[in-house]
Amino acid sequence: MQIRKLDATDADFTQQLNTVLAFDASIDDAIEHTVVQLLADVKTRGDAAVLEASNKFDRLHAASIAELELPQSEMQAALDQLQPERRAALQQAADRVRAYHERQKQECGSAGFSYTEADGTVLGQKVTPLDRVGIYVPGGKAAYPSSVLMNAIPAKVAGVKEIIMVVPTPDGVKNPLVLAAAAIAGVDRVFTIGGAQAVAALAYGTASIPAVDKIVGPGNAYVAAAKRRVFGLVGIDMIAGPSEILVICDGTTDPDWIAMDLFSQAEHDELAQSILLCPDAAYIAQVEASMQKLLPQMPRQEVIRASLTGRGAFIKVRDLDQACEIANFIAAEHLEISTENPQQWADKVRHAGALFLGRYSSEALGDYCAGPNHVLPTSRTARFSSPLGVYDFQKRSSIIHASAEGAHTLGQVAAELAYGEGLQAHALSAQYRVK
Repeated sequence: MQIRKLDATDADFTQQLNTVLAFDASIDDAIEHTVVQLLADVKTRGDAAVLEASNKFDRLHAASIAELELPQSEMQAALDQLQPERRAALQQAADRVRAYHERQKQECGSAGFSYTEADGTVLGQKVTPLDRVGIYVPGGKAAYPSSVLMNAIPAKVAGVKEIIMVVPTPDGVKNPLVLAAAAIAGVDRVFTIGGAQAVAALAYGTASIPAVDKIVGPGNAYVAAAKRRVFGLVGIDMIAGPSEILVICDGTTDPDWIAMDLFSQAEHDELAQSILLCPDAAYIAQVEASMQKLLPQMPRQEVIRASLTGRGAFIKVRDLDQACEIANFIAAEHLEISTENPQQWADKVRHAGALFLGRYSSEALGDYCAGPNHVLPTSRTARFSSPLGVYDFQKRSSIIHASAEGAHTLGQVAAELAYGEGLQAHALSAQYRVK
């Protein structure tokens, strides 16, 4: 396994780094064509189109959408049938995710605010939750109960009235841990549908599946293309790219730990990205040796090998200050700072989806049970985007309650500006209330 090595002191380092970070996010024409047809079909024919597509793509034999909606009792049964250790772990993860997002809701100022000016005019902001949210949970190649917790719990904490979960079940195979997670998280309704047809059903609504206000959760290229298409009719969380991990290390952490941390993202898929920044060339060689030693033990070693060979990198930096500068440029989804006194380096980081500080904070803890959300911005979008949170399931309304005195003062200002814009009705609307 050959992983490219870069030196941040090289004259052409920036060009080399851009080559490593490059990711072709262009839309496949065939996927786009299929998605457009599916969206139009579901919008026109509703349940019939969803049923037809689900039977075709997931190899099902359902006669109606009713057969694809799971009763609450099935989720509870899945939870009750888990092995005690697995159920305890799932419950503990859910409790930690809920506790973190409850704190986030408080910090967000969930009740809004208002203040009264001297003339009696009241200004403020009202915060209200969305009415109904759709959660897409991947099925097929892998099942992600953690995705259920991370998407549903903050929505519940925010006060969303109804959560509709869609999850594909190819060949009719249901993952009990996913259903158990739905029970713990408080999902209201579950439909065993997936793909672009599931996104279309959530966006447009059908006779059986209610339209939602926002769609969140990861999916394949068809799901991403469908979410992109329906954005505007409904809200979406983000268009996520491949998983990423960036590790800043001072060269004193066990190299096996760092090797496995890099593997943890590489095993997602061949396009995932794992990068190590370190000022110690000898230590980089130790991590590489650990990778060669540990790779044969990995069940997904071929995926890991392809990911690291295609998009991985070891970058030797001048010092940890330069490592932080590069980290801000990369703006990675996951950033581990595996150093002594990690907070001093974290203070220099402006762009990262999530920061994992210290040698004991493996990225895997954030994926499953630490508490903060694992739905994070990718592909350098951490420069302007945030993790999924309570705020994604709330909206804010401005409040203006003018007093008679306030209407007199503000009306004159508004009218003057309205006349300046050539909008006479605006001006007169304000002037009518001027004493």
